[in-house]
Amino acid sequence: MIIEERMAAFIDSLDRGNTPFLDEIEAYAHENRVPVVRKSMQSLLKFLMKLIKPKEVLEVGTAIGFSALLMSQYGPEECHITTIEKYEKRIEIARENIRCAGKENRITLLQGDAAEILKGLSGSYDMIFMDAAKGQYLAFLPDVLRLLGQGGILVSDNVLQDGDIIQSRFAVERRDRTIHARMREYLYELKHSPELETVILPVGDGVTLTTRL
Repeated sequence: MIIEERMAAFIDSLDRGNTPFLDEIEAYAHENRVPVVRKSMQSLLKFLMKLIKPKEVLEVGTAIGFSALLMSQYGPEECHITTIEKYEKRIEIARENIRCAGKENRITLLQGDAAEILKGLSGSYDMIFMDAAKGQYLAFLPDVLRLLGQGGILVSDNVLQDGDIIQSRFAVERRDRTIHARMREYLYELKHSPELETVILPVGDGVTLTTRL
């Protein structure tokens, strides 16, 4: 928990909630330990969809489709979302959720390794949501920035690692040290690149908002 738990609970309690179908997917995710965006991150995504009104969104990391459906629900009618996932068991559930929501024409699910798929994509996106394997964010960044349209926003979730990001690498469990180091590199690149402007927010598990100058 990045911010004090009682404060987080209070802020979340003010949220107006989602549609019954989104609530159902979220409940399933929690019961089956499938990672989905936290309440505060949901609020931020809904706000950005209303503010930016993106026509093209790219999501890296579909899981079971919750965040793609959330963005589609609260985005403009003409918004199209392209989302990438490689975990086969989750892909089938995501496809079914998208079908049940009647969003087949507004959400395109690409199956496979994100690094390879990103290299093959062209065009530009008004908003890119990075919510995949945290250790791969830095590797994805060159292609993600190539695909980010002028004035577009890159949203990167889970960047503060439940607060572990501030710890020395020796205070982090050995199995997590590579991810810890790569995320620090990612944040440094976002904040120090002369081509980018980035803000780091203690929302959910930490999020960055990045635009290209």
